Amino acid sequence: MVSTPSGSLPVVVIGAGPVGLAAAAHLAERGIAYTVLEAGETAAAAVRQWGHVRIFSPWRFNIDAAAARLLAEAGWVRPDDDKLPTGAQLAADYLQPFADLPAVKSQIRYGARVVAMTRLGLDRVRTAGRDTTPFLIRLATGEDVLARAVIDASGTWDTPNVLGASGIPAHGEIASAPFLEQALPDVLGADRDRFAGRRVLVIGAGYSAANTLLLLAELADQAPGTQVTWAIRATGPARTYGGGSADALPARGTLGTVLREHVEAGRVELITGFSVDRLTPRPGGGVEVSDGTRTVLADRIVSATGFRPDHSIAAELRLDLDPIMGAGRTLAPLIDPNEHSCGTVPPHGVDELAHPEPGYYAIGAKSYGRAPTFLLATGYEQARSVVAALAGDWQAARDVRLDLPETGVCSSSVPVDSDRIDGDRIDGDGGCCGAPEPAGRGLATGIAGGLLSAPLTLVSASAPTDGEQAGGCCG
Repeated sequence: MVSTPSGSLPVVVIGAGPVGLAAAAHLAERGIAYTVLEAGETAAAAVRQWGHVRIFSPWRFNIDAAAARLLAEAGWVRPDDDKLPTGAQLAADYLQPFADLPAVKSQIRYGARVVAMTRLGLDRVRTAGRDTTPFLIRLATGEDVLARAVIDASGTWDTPNVLGASGIPAHGEIASAPFLEQALPDVLGADRDRFAGRRVLVIGAGYSAANTLLLLAELADQAPGTQVTWAIRATGPARTYGGGSADALPARGTLGTVLREHVEAGRVELITGFSVDRLTPRPGGGVEVSDGTRTVLADRIVSATGFRPDHSIAAELRLDLDPIMGAGRTLAPLIDPNEHSCGTVPPHGVDELAHPEPGYYAIGAKSYGRAPTFLLATGYEQARSVVAALAGDWQAARDVRLDLPETGVCSSSVPVDSDRIDGDRIDGDGGCCGAPEPAGRGLATGIAGGLLSAPLTLVSASAPTDGEQAGGCCG
């Protein structure tokens, strides 16, 4: 029935973001034929959507080693390892130059959105010959692409969580779509007109919410009539405020510290214990957001409630997903946010990423399901491990490690407005969680772990006192 030998086909990588391109780099280094399918029209299309945002981990944690080696051979000048890039800089100074390398560029297909995956001639039920049958990947255009293996690095940016507190859209949420904004809008730039002079409600307790709130507070100083309200389900904001000056990454610690200052000064109105139940557009303008008891009137709502993976495109593949996290069943307990921050997620590779479907691997943010503990450096190590396994180098595939400092960058005296961290540490005082990280453990870094919206001025902050657990390394 199948006339194409699986082994003669390329490995297909879905997504030309940071982790997908890292997979391409490792495949190229090992001489494995590959094709990258990218839904957008450029490399790092999703990253560019939050290009105005500054990442609070420095360049040295955001560059894959294999990609750096290939770029260096072409004369690439590496960015300063201690500077904090914006999303736009990450794309322009690293990801696009790598994607434009002649040997890589010829293997990337843009505008190639994947809508389904299966085995050629086999549905999910059929077992005989499955492990040697090519993957069939269907694009939105109707074209079918065959592959020997699939590395799904498509991420979660296109599938944000809903506002409804029960995990499904709140009553009226779909009808209220014209009032909603996805996380990380460009409040001071391209999207300014939608927010200036408006009543803005930000919903969410993560660092994406914190970034947007800081930008809105700045906009409120510039545009009279701008009102900023922040609603969270928790009983207090300690998780968002984080570790302040004790944070392993000074820029991230400052983020929570300055947000706390805005709340205490009344520039940002905080509503706690608020679980969205219903949204009701008003005939005279604006939308009412209710938790069943209280109601907030807003002109714009920023939904910063996180993201979830879309596994529907792999519905005909045999996936073993944790019923809670939506991550692989083996990986899920290692990344459970109830037990881990991103600084305590252990290194993991091909064995933890494998599914009952031979040759299919989800890596990067998508591999983490709904866990917000993903860090970019871990995604790069996932890519390296999976590619080593595809090359048959199981010793390298299982030698999973992260080359990160044991204590991290702990000195919050580093001026964040210089967009630079000089590597100051508090020797002997441990990392962001109060003790040195064991060798191989991750440091809070990477895209999903948090972003810094603008240069900030450090201010003091006292420890959380409302009894809620403060955020860990990644909040």
